[in-house]
Amino acid sequence: MATIEDFKKIELVIAQIKEIKEHPHADRLYVIKVDTGKEERQIIAGIRLFYTKEELVGRRVILVNNLEPVVIRGEESRGMLLAASDEKGITILSPDREVALGSVVK
Repeated sequence: MATIEDFKKIELVIAQIKEIKEHPHADRLYVIKVDTGKEERQIIAGIRLFYTKEELVGRRVILVNNLEPVVIRGEESRGMLLAASDEKGITILSPDREVALGSVVK
């Protein structure tokens, strides 16, 4: 079981999706450029079957900002967006009003 101290180690911030392209080696993945208010970074997300690029560009999302970078099928990912899944598929978690990029999620 995770403790509150474990949870505090996770840095969640508001980021905005700036650019999206299809992953060159995976039909379910997008390569996404996000803006955290301090920097732009690339993440990889398995949401391609559920969202078009047009639905995502400009959207604010919750980003796990302090993950160790990983390479996913040849593309580097420096974070993870939060999403929920059920029998209907995947839905991205977003703030319900516009908040500043880089705002901390608590």
